[in-house]
Amino acid sequence: MAKARLVTGLFKSRVAAEAAVDTLIKRGFTRDDISVLMSDATRHKEFAVQTRSHAADGAGIGGAVGGTVGAVLAAIVAATATITFPPLGGLVIAGPLAAALAGAGAGAATGGVIGALVGAGIPEHRAKVYDAGLQSGGILLGVEARSEEEADKLEKLLDDLGGEHIKQE
Repeated sequence: MAKARLVTGLFKSRVAAEAAVDTLIKRGFTRDDISVLMSDATRHKEFAVQTRSHAADGAGIGGAVGGTVGAVLAAIVAATATITFPPLGGLVIAGPLAAALAGAGAGAATGGVIGALVGAGIPEHRAKVYDAGLQSGGILLGVEARSEEEADKLEKLLDDLGGEHIKQE
């Protein structure tokens, strides 16, 4: 079996990230396949209503973001698996990348977000671009592809959905 490949892309707005996550779910990916990274400031600005209303299961989110669109992203962000790394400047991480970044440990503490992303297997030059995007309010999505062919399709899909700096590892 082929090794899973991580496809990452930066989205400038919550709306764009929600559309991407919803499309991924419709294509058969699960919440466990999708990682979401954002600054704590972005989470508080964009998801405060959902996290305070305990809408992690997606119920009740419809009125806030329009039907089921965005419900999955809000649920991922509100999930108990979401962890905040204060040493990383308040980076909020949910999904498979959370474990990889937690494992980066010392690199994360000394190298901040860039060190943590590099420790998770993202090249340093791209980690710097992602760090800048996260600091300016962007949302980084990562998707676990099961094959190289699927990773190639994910790259195109994320690009079509408005993602930037899309790459696979």
